[in-house]
Amino acid sequence: MEEVSDARKAPSHADSLVRRIATGDHRAFDALYDQLGSLVYGIVLRVVCDPTQAEEVTQEVFIEIWQHAGRFDGDKASARGWASIIAHRRGVDRVRSEQAARDLNERNARQPVLEQRTSAADAVSQRYERGQAAAALVALSETQREVIELAYYQGLTQSEIADRLRIPLGTVKTRARDGLSRMRRELGRKR
Repeated sequence: MEEVSDARKAPSHADSLVRRIATGDHRAFDALYDQLGSLVYGIVLRVVCDPTQAEEVTQEVFIEIWQHAGRFDGDKASARGWASIIAHRRGVDRVRSEQAARDLNERNARQPVLEQRTSAADAVSQRYERGQAAAALVALSETQREVIELAYYQGLTQSEIADRLRIPLGTVKTRARDGLSRMRRELGRKR
C-alpha cells in the first residue's frame, strides 16, 4: 500500500513540464500541449457541445496555463488535474456567456413595436430641433456664433475659448450670454 501512495505523490512528466513552462520554456509548452491537448479538448467539448467553440476554449485554456504556470502547485493537484479543472471552468464560462448573449438578444427582439416607433419619432423630433437650432445660430453675429459653436460643438470651456480666441474671459461670457439670449428669442418665434 505504501508504494502506491508514494507513486501517487511522485511528480508526473506533465508536472515537470508545467514547472518548465513557468520559466518560459516554449518547448515544454509544446510538449504539454501534445500530452494534454486531447484531454482538454474532450472536457471542453463535453461542456460546450460545439466543436468550434471547444477549439477556441481549448486555446484559452492553454493560454491560461502558459500565463499562470508559476501558480501550479503539484502538492494540491497533478498538472493533468489542474488542466482539467481549468478546462471545465473555461467551458462553463463560455456556456454562461453564450446563454447571457442569447437572453439579451431575446429581450431585444421582444421590444414592443410602440417603443421602436417612439424612438423613430424622437429621432425625427431631435433632427427638427437641431435644424431649428442651426437656423437660430445663423441669426447670431459672427463673434457670438463662434463662441457658441466652440462651446457646444467642440465642448470647450469658456476659459479655453478665451485662450483659443485670445480675448478676455469676460468678453467670452458676454458673447455667450448674448448669443444664447438671441437664440432663445429666435427659437421662440419659430414655434
